[in-house]
Amino acid sequence: MIKPESIFENILFTTVRIEASLPDNSTSTGTGFVFNYEKNDKQYLFVVTNKHVIKNSIKGKLAFNLSDGEKPILGKVFTINYSNFESQWIGHPQDDIDVAIMPFAPVLNELYNKGVQIFFKSITSDLIPSDKLLREDIDAVEDIVFVGYPNDIYDRRNLLPVVRRGITATPVSIDFEGKPAFLIDASIFPGSSGSPVFLCNIGSYSPKGKGLIAGSRIFFLGIVASVFTRKDLNNIELIDIPTGKIPVVATTQMLDLGIVYKSIVIKELIEEFLKTRGEI
Repeated sequence: MIKPESIFENILFTTVRIEASLPDNSTSTGTGFVFNYEKNDKQYLFVVTNKHVIKNSIKGKLAFNLSDGEKPILGKVFTINYSNFESQWIGHPQDDIDVAIMPFAPVLNELYNKGVQIFFKSITSDLIPSDKLLREDIDAVEDIVFVGYPNDIYDRRNLLPVVRRGITATPVSIDFEGKPAFLIDASIFPGSSGSPVFLCNIGSYSPKGKGLIAGSRIFFLGIVASVFTRKDLNNIELIDIPTGKIPVVATTQMLDLGIVYKSIVIKELIEEFLKTRGEI
C-alpha cells in the first residue's frame, strides 16, 4: 500500500492510461492526466491528452485504482468505459496544437452516486509558472520529469505509470518556432503521448542567476505531443508520437527530442470552454 505524501508519489497518481478503440478494430494507447482548474473558489476537473491519442476513436477506457477513502488500493482497478469516445473531447481550435480536454466531473458524480471511489491526484492550475517567473527564474536548461506509459510499459499489477527524466532543450520562456511550445531532450516512445511534464527540484534549486536555495520546487510546464524522427540519411521529420508499439523492423529512429505544448495552452483552452458554457 502507498499513501502519497512526497512530490513524486503524488505525481504518480496524476496520470491515467487511455485506451481507445478504432474503427479498424485496432487499439490506440496513450497518456492522459487529471487537471484541476480553479477560479473564484470553484474547481473544474478535466482529463487532458493529445488530440491524436483519441482521434477517430469509437470507444475508450480510462483506468484508475480504487480508493479506500484516503489512499489507493493498488491493483484494484476500476475502468471507466466510454462510447463515442472522440466526441467526449474538446480539441484545441488550432489544428497544429495537439491538445484536447474532457470534463471529468460528470463521470465522478455518476461514480459517487453508485458508491464507487477512485483514487487520483490532480495537477492544479497554480503549478503553471507565470510569464514573469519563466523570464526571471527558470533557466534555458532545466531538469524535467514526465510521467506516462512509454511503449505501453507500466506496472500492470499496481496500475502505476513510469517516470522519466530529461532536460529542457529550448527555453520554456520562448515559443519554439512561434508556437506555444518548447523542446525537451528525453527518451520519448509510443505511449508517451499526453504525458505531463514537470520542472521538479527536490532539496535545493538555483533560480536563474540567483545562487543555490535550500528547498524544493515544482512547476507544471506542459504536455508531450510530438517527437523528431530520422528516416534514412539526413531526413528529419516531426511526427505525432505513435499510439501503438513500433515493430522491430521499423527503420524510424527517435531522436530523443520532443515537442511539449506549454501548460498555459491547457489553461486557456479550459477557460474558453467554460466561457461558452457561461461558467466563468
